[in-house]
Amino acid sequence: MLDVVEFTRTLIRRPSVTPADEGAMDLVEAELARAGFVCRRMKYGVIENLYARYGTEGPNLCFAGHTDVVPVGDLSDWRVDPFAAAIEDGVLVARGACDMKSAIAAFVTSAVAAVEAGEITGSISLLITGDEEGPSVDGTKKVVEALIAEGERVDHCVVGEPTSAETFGDMIKIGRRGSINAEILVEGRQGHVAYPDKAANPLPILVDILGRLTARKLDDGFLGFQPSNLEITTIDTGNTATNVIPARAKGRINIRFNPGHTGQSLAEWIASEAAAAGAGFSGTVTVTPTISGEAFLTAPGDFTALVAGAFKAVSGRDAELSTSGGTSDARFIRSLCPVVELGLVGKTLHAVNEQAPVAEIRALEQVYRTIIQRYYVAFA
Repeated sequence: MLDVVEFTRTLIRRPSVTPADEGAMDLVEAELARAGFVCRRMKYGVIENLYARYGTEGPNLCFAGHTDVVPVGDLSDWRVDPFAAAIEDGVLVARGACDMKSAIAAFVTSAVAAVEAGEITGSISLLITGDEEGPSVDGTKKVVEALIAEGERVDHCVVGEPTSAETFGDMIKIGRRGSINAEILVEGRQGHVAYPDKAANPLPILVDILGRLTARKLDDGFLGFQPSNLEITTIDTGNTATNVIPARAKGRINIRFNPGHTGQSLAEWIASEAAAAGAGFSGTVTVTPTISGEAFLTAPGDFTALVAGAFKAVSGRDAELSTSGGTSDARFIRSLCPVVELGLVGKTLHAVNEQAPVAEIRALEQVYRTIIQRYYVAFA
């Protein structure tokens, strides 16, 4: 039997900092192929992706996750080599221990064990990407698009993000807010501050636009979601002089929004406010929006109850069904099937000395195995 902790350590020793793979995907594929999974490597650009399926009938339960990790930062800040997979006093300290090579290992060992025990009465699949921590352009997004185009049926999905907040088993994510970034570029005409009539200052226009946007209260929340929020992330002119009216000014904003909005509706609102502020200005105003994900919610029901029940059976806790936090690849999977996220405690994800207790890694494996065992009884 493949040991979940040792397999986690093996994966960690492949320093797969986005977009590098360093053979991490090969390790996952090899274990699944040995168990009889049909494995498809779906490479887009330089990004390695894997879709592996055992069985041909429904229902198809999918596990999703990512082998890529964020950079380690300054190595001198770490008390151990971040890719040595050291265990100290029962705690695995390494980049990817929490987010999320432990979950990948737990997916694989649970799925393989279920196959060997003859527990799969439909299909079980894994969708693993190497582009979750990066731009998220050539990873899960493109795999999901390809699977939909091919007519591949996936009935439900569990994503292994570290969703537990304070203690293992206290939180499951059943939705996420959407995210839109917008760059606002105002181009005027450079000139001397003493002769403003000969220039066109872009800054008052940019300030007006940002003032209009921040003055609006977007909402008071939506069906379990926190209120949407808009944040100004940068204002730049590139002007180092005190006596020069700059030629251009650029601002960027980010909006995290609940299902009361769509990315497109917010993009149109930003553009309309920019146009109103720029009316009569002799320069130009350009808004470039980028929608990185729409808000979604997997409504509480039979599937969320099954997942929460499996989590409680192992952890002993009633998990909160939450929509808090940032974005994840669940935002792409939700167009394929209902999706939830559950995993380890996320306190150290992306941090120096990222870590996961060995006992909790083994407990997560038990949670996933319990989900598999109960799933085919409930949905077959």
